[in-house]
Amino acid sequence: MRTLYHLPLDSGSRKIRILLAEKGLEFELKVEKVWERRAPFLQLNPAGEVPVLIEADGTSIAGAGVVAEYLEEAYPEPNLLGGKPIDRAETRRLITWFEVKFQREVTRNLVGEKIMKRLLGQGEPHAGAIRAGHANVRYHLDYIAWLSERRRWLAGDDFSLADITAAAELSAVDYLGDVPWEEHGEAKHWYARVKSRPSLRPLLADRIPGNPPPKHYANLDF
Repeated sequence: MRTLYHLPLDSGSRKIRILLAEKGLEFELKVEKVWERRAPFLQLNPAGEVPVLIEADGTSIAGAGVVAEYLEEAYPEPNLLGGKPIDRAETRRLITWFEVKFQREVTRNLVGEKIMKRLLGQGEPHAGAIRAGHANVRYHLDYIAWLSERRRWLAGDDFSLADITAAAELSAVDYLGDVPWEEHGEAKHWYARVKSRPSLRPLLADRIPGNPPPKHYANLDF
């Protein structure tokens, strides 16, 4: 059985959980408290970061982007990058948008400040960073809405790794109740479609001790 070392609110871990489910690949989850710096885990990934995927034969792959590319190559069905080179290019462009830009401007400022700082013992949340995260998420929701008005899914006609990456980031932020869905109807409609996929159900059942999600978090008709 393959194993995924993860943290429940780590967006990269969430991305791989969704991707494994979309591929129909069975896996066991193990929470890795990265702040403990366990020697056996550091042997798997010297960077000390999740996600890390361990295949049944013991092969170790670390990092959300690397694991995602590996899974696409090793288990090509269903294809979640796109059929044509131009389709794959657009999917990868949007993966980078959400995995880098959204994460830097939104996820780190909200999940990072409100949750991860406490777990990592890095002090109190920075109010300015949280304000920036709240402002930036609206810009990204506008972009999701713009894409959704012009395409069936974010990267084109087919559900792809772009949708998975965006949903992974947003679902982590939504756990904190920090996504203003009511102000962004088109983005909300897109997320509702993604949220209703079976691959997201396990994420919607996540609960962080001492930090319950808002009532709408697991509601498919939110």
